[in-house]
Amino acid sequence: MAWQPDKQLPGFESLELPAPDDYDGRVLATLVRLPAPAATRGAVLYVHGFIDYFFQRHMAQRFAAEGYAFYALDLRKHGRSLLPRQHPCFCKDLSEYYGDITHALKEIGAEVLLAGHSTGGLICSLYKHEGELRDHVRALWLNSPFFDWKEAHKSKLRIARMLGWLSPFMNDPKAVLPAYVRSLHKNWDGEWDFDLSLKPLMGFPAYFGWVRAIFGAHAKVHAGLGLDCPVLSMYSDEADIVLDWKQVSRWSRTLGNDVRALQFPDGLHDLVLSRTEIRESVFKQLFAWAAEKAA
Repeated sequence: MAWQPDKQLPGFESLELPAPDDYDGRVLATLVRLPAPAATRGAVLYVHGFIDYFFQRHMAQRFAAEGYAFYALDLRKHGRSLLPRQHPCFCKDLSEYYGDITHALKEIGAEVLLAGHSTGGLICSLYKHEGELRDHVRALWLNSPFFDWKEAHKSKLRIARMLGWLSPFMNDPKAVLPAYVRSLHKNWDGEWDFDLSLKPLMGFPAYFGWVRAIFGAHAKVHAGLGLDCPVLSMYSDEADIVLDWKQVSRWSRTLGNDVRALQFPDGLHDLVLSRTEIRESVFKQLFAWAAEKAA
């Protein structure tokens, strides 16, 4: 396979990363890059969240302006990588995504700042803990990492976890509420344009096997990961309608000995999609931290 003009973002390029077939059949991931002059500060690899894909052009441009080679990964069964007859955004264990990250790291061919949003933050943290090329990750940037469920939902989710052991594809088709997409997309209350077939207003079904996988991943984080790299974890407050910021703050501090946790009040769940002054503060703090850790 060769790099091709990306169909979602003009000016970007994408590369399909094939993987061995699984229980859904054919599988691939998609690596996206922003062609730019030679990077002076290294490379960044961004991993999206649940029912999500990479569309944040402005984030890539900011990294490039700061001297980074920018890459983003659409994980298997998400976004550009979603194939017919697959169960969207499904996995039985989050380790299924490790191969996608490993393949991307081999393609990049350099150490990276590994960046993850929401479920991507959970996946990236676990990859740094136990992934094949974890030594290629020199630092972690986590944007509202998904380290626990909201307390109000846990009792029902525990039932889903038990059912997911017996019937992993049993699901709740209305588990994802449209309020978050409405807050982002320019068709409603937001300022952003993205493909509503890849990040739909009503989401995709939440499969109970996936719920079971998330519980297992959370348990690893809660036990402590002992990561040996710098970690920057960012989160909002009650303005985040997806996660509980207090849990994000609590569990971020269990990741390792070099963790900085920063709060951005009134930020959206994806902090880089927040209003201008908040996202500018996010970028300012991020690049200052990255420069400090690289010194």
